[in-house]
Amino acid sequence: MAAQETVVLSGHIIDSLILAKVLDTILMTGGTFDLEEVSIGKTRNESSRARIVVRARSAKLLSDILRAIQPHGASVEGDSDCQYRAAPADGVFPEDFYATTHLPTQVRLAGQWIDVEGMEMDLGIAEERDVFSFMESQVSAERPHGHIIADVAKRMQQLREGHRAGKDGCKVLVAGGPAIIHAGGRDALTWLIDEGFVHVLFCGNALAAHDMEADLYGTSLGYGLSAGRVVPHGHEHHLRTINRVRGIGSIEKAVETGVIKQGIMASCVRRRVHVVMAGTIRDDGPLPGVITDSVTAQAAMRATIPGVGLALLVASTLHAVATGNLLPATIPTVCVDVNPAVPTKLADRGSFQAVGLVMDAASFLRDVARELGAPA
Repeated sequence: MAAQETVVLSGHIIDSLILAKVLDTILMTGGTFDLEEVSIGKTRNESSRARIVVRARSAKLLSDILRAIQPHGASVEGDSDCQYRAAPADGVFPEDFYATTHLPTQVRLAGQWIDVEGMEMDLGIAEERDVFSFMESQVSAERPHGHIIADVAKRMQQLREGHRAGKDGCKVLVAGGPAIIHAGGRDALTWLIDEGFVHVLFCGNALAAHDMEADLYGTSLGYGLSAGRVVPHGHEHHLRTINRVRGIGSIEKAVETGVIKQGIMASCVRRRVHVVMAGTIRDDGPLPGVITDSVTAQAAMRATIPGVGLALLVASTLHAVATGNLLPATIPTVCVDVNPAVPTKLADRGSFQAVGLVMDAASFLRDVARELGAPA
């Protein structure tokens, strides 16, 4: 039995290709559509709107199509109150629960739309769930690197001023991998931290270990950063670094006692940057302060998200995806990696607001620092 439903899209749906994605999803899922109305914004800041009649050969297929296009912001025009049921057990949702995106979300109860607080990706909505409507979301389209980097630097400048003035929502988050050290971005990130442009750092055991290895031995994973070659017995340096810091007791004490003098971790300690180090099963050591329980690490990361106004995900696939899952879609996000699969994976996971830059970490960090006044 044929079924149909009218949905509405609004926002920057043309330049972000959201409208095209929704129409393609409808066809690929086995449905058809009629575009009943398309209103295109006349300026860059003006939003567009589309009204689409979705048709399917069965009510079940129609439901599947609507579920598939919801993450793109398509809302059913005929609104109704949400359905909700008691959880069958502690920590368990009903079988047909709504799995959240990170987009701003509302649910309708007793004829009123209520904002869902603490939006994250891949969760459930407690007590109120299911039929809902997306609020407007803006999805950034990729532009040439220079323009994006200039925009990032400008936003970081504004956020630093706001943070110094005590305004909320002005923290800059960097989630980074050890390639920052290997590729030569250590000095640029250190400068950004020293100058007050970075307030939260998410990383693993490796970034911290190789950053401090560079301070103690001048190497990163045994590779001489100045010499430009592998040094004798260099493969031991990160292990000796981890062992030395473990003997001291903490990274903070290693900095305070002058054992670790310069670099990213030293600057984080001195500038009181909030650092969350999440470990993995392959870590050496690990360093003191690395959280080895993934659930505890996720909770620690989640606790720092409030107040973040910009997220830079640099050279770390796992941290980029993990951080993207925790970020509301309202937080501007830039994902930087030499591997184009990383920003693509992030977008596929649903981080629609993330702008992807396919470039090496060192070049990105140096260019941003230069825009903000770092010496050449």
